[in-house]
Amino acid sequence: MLKKTLPLLLFLFIISNSYTQSIEVCATCDVNSLTDAIAKSKPHDKITIQKGTYLESNVIIDKPLQIIGEGNPIIDGEKKGYVLIVKSDSVSVTGLVIKNPGKSYTKDYAAVYISQSNHFTFENNTLESVFFGFLIEKSHHGKIVKNHVSSQAIDQSASGNGIHLWNCSNMLIDGNKAHNLRDGIYLEFTKETKVTNNQSYDNMRYGLHFMFSNHNEYHNNTFTNNGAGVAVMFSKFIKMTGNTFTKNWGTASYGLLLKEIYDAEIENNTFQENTIGINVEGSTRINYLKNNFISNGWSVKIAGACYANIFKENNFLNNSFDISYNSNMNDNKFDSNYWSSYTGYDLDKNGIGDIPYRPVKLFSYIVNKTPETIILLRSLFVDIINFSEKVSPVFTPDELVDSTPLMTPIK
Repeated sequence: MLKKTLPLLLFLFIISNSYTQSIEVCATCDVNSLTDAIAKSKPHDKITIQKGTYLESNVIIDKPLQIIGEGNPIIDGEKKGYVLIVKSDSVSVTGLVIKNPGKSYTKDYAAVYISQSNHFTFENNTLESVFFGFLIEKSHHGKIVKNHVSSQAIDQSASGNGIHLWNCSNMLIDGNKAHNLRDGIYLEFTKETKVTNNQSYDNMRYGLHFMFSNHNEYHNNTFTNNGAGVAVMFSKFIKMTGNTFTKNWGTASYGLLLKEIYDAEIENNTFQENTIGINVEGSTRINYLKNNFISNGWSVKIAGACYANIFKENNFLNNSFDISYNSNMNDNKFDSNYWSSYTGYDLDKNGIGDIPYRPVKLFSYIVNKTPETIILLRSLFVDIINFSEKVSPVFTPDELVDSTPLMTPIK
């Protein structure tokens, strides 16, 4: 049976290849534009674009094609609208510089607009001077890999996002750089997607922003010097591991905002030099495990309606405030964390402090009520009121305590 099948498969392979052609695009070629190459191509053909600048906008890719740039050819949209419009499944684009889509207050012009497409790949492309970079909607099983997306955003209302997904699923966003945009990466109504190994920095609003997006994973990304770090809203079943949130400073800034989030894993992340490491509002059943909070204003700031959360084996190192809490009731568990401000002792030498640690200080409560009092942060007065609250808790939750504080940081 196998001997009969192999010749048939070989015959089909030869026949299929005989119908696949390669089209070359260059200034002196018979085909001198991408638009013309697409018009002359058949499904699954390969188009190779040679080095040069091609002034083209609203280029519609409406059939499965492999488009390869050699020498970083530039597709310049001249700010006339979209640059590339993908309306087909199985499109692959690599090695292009795509720049200058239009800007509008009524239309979301993008360097690459992908609509109702499946199994597409954009890899190793550079998107410059964009309004939106990648604008992807109602698409599935796509890959946006190792692209560089940038703009010169100076006003949120007149700028767009680097990689924007709406109503998508099973996407891979990996190894990209996104900067000087409104949001570096934005997901809405997107599920079962992985965002990994990206660098999102110097964006006006968020490095990453996602809403109503369930069952997603975010691993090993870096979010630096954005207007407000990362915002996670109205989503559930989220995994965030190995990410770095750093230098997100501002009066209302944070490394990570969690708002109405349920059933999430926040593990092995680093929050360093942010105004607030994590700002939590109305979020339940979240496990904060093995994270590093280093030199933040507030490590974790918890607002109301946060229940059944677990903070375990985290390092809290040299933060102005470890935990801020706006209620005198607590339904969250703190267990086996390292606190650099812990002053207890370990007589039995088992690595666990003999005295429980209360991470919420009275002065943190006062600053929440009256922000101007922050100027007293390093004063003797603050030490006195914190000590009095520690001895006899009145304003801070009596049961919010780490009963097993670690004596050395977790590596």
